Amino acid sequence: MKLASYKDGSRDGQLVVVSRDLTQALHATGIASRLQAVLDDWNFLAPQLQDLAHTLNHGKARHAFPFDPAMCMAPLPRAPRWVQAGAYPAARERQCVGLGQAVPDSLRSAPLLRERPSDLGLGARQDLSVRSLDGGIDHEVHWAVLTGDIAAGATPDQALEGVRLVGLVNAWSLRETADGAAASLPAGWAPALVTLDELEGAWMRGRLGLRIGLRVNGQREAQLASGEGQHWHVGQLLSMLARERPIVTGTVLSCGPIGAADASAGVASRAECIAEAGSPRWLEEGDLVEVEALDAQGHPVFGPLRQSVVVRG
Repeated sequence: MKLASYKDGSRDGQLVVVSRDLTQALHATGIASRLQAVLDDWNFLAPQLQDLAHTLNHGKARHAFPFDPAMCMAPLPRAPRWVQAGAYPAARERQCVGLGQAVPDSLRSAPLLRERPSDLGLGARQDLSVRSLDGGIDHEVHWAVLTGDIAAGATPDQALEGVRLVGLVNAWSLRETADGAAASLPAGWAPALVTLDELEGAWMRGRLGLRIGLRVNGQREAQLASGEGQHWHVGQLLSMLARERPIVTGTVLSCGPIGAADASAGVASRAECIAEAGSPRWLEEGDLVEVEALDAQGHPVFGPLRQSVVVRG
């Protein structure tokens, strides 16, 4: 099934079930009004939502309405935790080169696990609002999982069992600021999250095999293959994260930036562009970033993400 959170004036939005082809939606009010409530009681509520999704996908939902990505908030607007994992070492190495940083000796032996602010997410059509352009605005294309509870000390296989939903993320950041707390801007999310059964052959035991297109100002920047270059799978990363403490329901683990050693099809961030082409240009006011993931048949999976950079007055 596919799930999204519609704007309704509240902080957490209204949960909707979305059809497989992303054309229709249905309010899930009779089952749950918020996604966090579903995650908290997954075994009881998820099967009911699956039934609703089945009805919607077969055209039998009486109160279905056209799905509008512009109505979407971040699917889980206030996640309890977000950890960014450097699952693609080649992409991280390119970023280090582009930013003039030393490449860590542990690049391929120990993944970066970096805590990022999770209290505010941006919807798929919600622009990035910044005070100024001075910090060097960049973005990274990630895919992410949302988890249920995972026990401390869980093995990689046990940790994989805790994966509930998968999504697509545009992780904004400031590259030229010494203030680490200010460097992480709110992340943008594609409209829908999907369960593992929706991914079919694209879900490979903690690895995701999709084609992810990136366009900036209408120009194709990259056609990323998320199944290539991923050194650690999600189960391994979650197991590392749970080594000393449990992982709580609703935790987000993002695996990005996406990128294999061969960057001929493009890269996932501006920092990598500098490494590849020597281009120093960060994003500017009005720049439009578009990200969309397609399956092997060319069908959209999460829906398109379109966000512009806006300087607030």
